[in-house]
Amino acid sequence: MKNDNLLIAVTLGDASGIGPELIVKAFQHEAIKSSAAWLIVGDKRVFEQGQEIAGLTLPVTDVSDLAQVSKNKGDVYFFDLKNLAPEEYKLGEVSIQSGRVTGETLKLVLELSKSNLIDGVIYAPLNKEALHRGGHHFQDELHFFADLLNCESGFSEINVMEKLWVTRVTSHIPLKNVSENISREKVYERIMFADKTLKSANFENPKIAVAALNPHAGEGGMLGNEEIDHIRPAIEQAKREGVNIEGPYPADTLFLRLGKDPFDCLLAMYHDQAQTGMKMLGFNKGVTMSGGLPITLTTPAHGTAFDIAGKGKADEGATVEAMKMVVKMNS
Repeated sequence: MKNDNLLIAVTLGDASGIGPELIVKAFQHEAIKSSAAWLIVGDKRVFEQGQEIAGLTLPVTDVSDLAQVSKNKGDVYFFDLKNLAPEEYKLGEVSIQSGRVTGETLKLVLELSKSNLIDGVIYAPLNKEALHRGGHHFQDELHFFADLLNCESGFSEINVMEKLWVTRVTSHIPLKNVSENISREKVYERIMFADKTLKSANFENPKIAVAALNPHAGEGGMLGNEEIDHIRPAIEQAKREGVNIEGPYPADTLFLRLGKDPFDCLLAMYHDQAQTGMKMLGFNKGVTMSGGLPITLTTPAHGTAFDIAGKGKADEGATVEAMKMVVKMNS
């Protein structure tokens, strides 16, 4: 249920990367800080390292029990797990210990959400290899979250770049397996998921564009039949149900349509089909949201940036947008 008195949980992401630095920098934006009450969950020593790297301070109120937390806008609390010392990992390198702790922290935060103690989550960038090596064996973080929240279907990842929302029929699978995972049922399900999610974000009649899978949208079957057999029938079914949708459009010109015929959401067939164009629009503004779950989770749409970890160079723009989004989706 949406409300104005929000408590948003914040995790520091993989400590070996730029996450702690990003969180410290993002909270320097007063408009963000004052939009909700915030509960940072993690190891205080990692947080302090993040402040040192950023060259900034972030005053917080330490709590050991959520009964000590109010929902006054602008309050920032810290729940110290005391579970990861900076000596246990090296900045800029994959760390089994950091991956293990990152997953355990997210598990704790989602348990809080299941008990209705928090209203949303923004998590700093994760490293999938570190999570996996740390004992969290899932396809990606979305399926990790879904498993913890007992969700078997109806969820998907959404990327948001200012006014453009992007989701996908398939996501973190090998490219060679994409075609066999495109079906009329899956395409239709993702169309309806996109329509429902955008309407929940106050889009009255969201316009959805669907990407083709094959070059030139299959050229009438000469370059592939997925458009004929699966994608177009799913689009037509959704149209009959009142969805404002068009396509399938060839992916190589899809982003050029934005200037001439703007749409609110792009449904791609696979990961890089949409991600490449979206990130070129503004890498420091993109947000990834886990949609279709009982709680909103957002994160910046970039990785842990090991190459600049510890150097104080990380751009907090996407983290700020992720914080805006989690508040928006619950307000």
